Amino acid sequence: MKRKTSLVLFAVLSAALVWYLFIKPADYLVSFTVNTFPGTVNQTIKDWEKNMVVDAPLKELGIRNIEQQLKFGDSIVTYDWNIIPLTDSTSKVKVHIKDLDHSLMNKIMIPFTSTVIEKRSKKNLLNFNQYLNEHLKKFRVKIVGEDELKSTYCAYLYVKGLQSEKAFGMMRDFPFLSGFVKENGLKVNGNPFVEITKWDMASDSIEYNFCFPILKQDSLPMNKEIKYKNFESKKALKAIYNGNYITSDRAWYKLLDYAEMNAINLEKTPIEVFQNNPNMGGNELEWIAEVYMPLKQSNE
Repeated sequence: MKRKTSLVLFAVLSAALVWYLFIKPADYLVSFTVNTFPGTVNQTIKDWEKNMVVDAPLKELGIRNIEQQLKFGDSIVTYDWNIIPLTDSTSKVKVHIKDLDHSLMNKIMIPFTSTVIEKRSKKNLLNFNQYLNEHLKKFRVKIVGEDELKSTYCAYLYVKGLQSEKAFGMMRDFPFLSGFVKENGLKVNGNPFVEITKWDMASDSIEYNFCFPILKQDSLPMNKEIKYKNFESKKALKAIYNGNYITSDRAWYKLLDYAEMNAINLEKTPIEVFQNNPNMGGNELEWIAEVYMPLKQSNE
């Protein structure tokens, strides 16, 4: 009986050792909690990577899972990020780390000594956490709830590019669009807004209309770049964003998280109504954007 028990125990321990050395996907795991939602962590990882030596393009399997391949000296190391929402304002971040060329040796040494991969990983992820916390000081997002965007008529420019380029595009196009409206005697009928028509979340790219609400009139001046349209009334989930408009997309992710937690179906085509002109500068935390994510219609 003892022999049989010993054999079973030996088999279990052998299987565990084989799994640990040859099957376990990561050499080392770092986990920590952050005071924000997954979309902000996702975007901050991508910004933080710009300061690292990258060996291969980042892979994204949804907002909450990112795989990086970074280079440190003669080592190629993967960081597999898993972002787990805990509440509407906190997330658990788990980073599975593997040295592609020295994985077996790391697994052998980690239980007995402090290895290079452990020291480096702790230092890098402490740096990331500080980078994230600095970013969190620069904006605020508050969910307001369901609301309705009123219909309006507008003059607009069609633009496409990266999410991070949207604010610079607005600053570039604002004088042109506002100048056209003023020079042609068109009557402004509200704050300028951005209507996202396509959002590729994998590539962080967008297509949008930069709109100036105007009163419709019988005769309208023509321009090769500026067009006109009716913006139809929409029911939407609303948030208030304070901060630089470069990162107003943080409100998009917050709205998506809130909708998921509350079983609300949304169209991923946000609308941002701006109450400040970025060209005028000032305290960015006092800038206000009303951010809307349209509700999906029940017949769709």
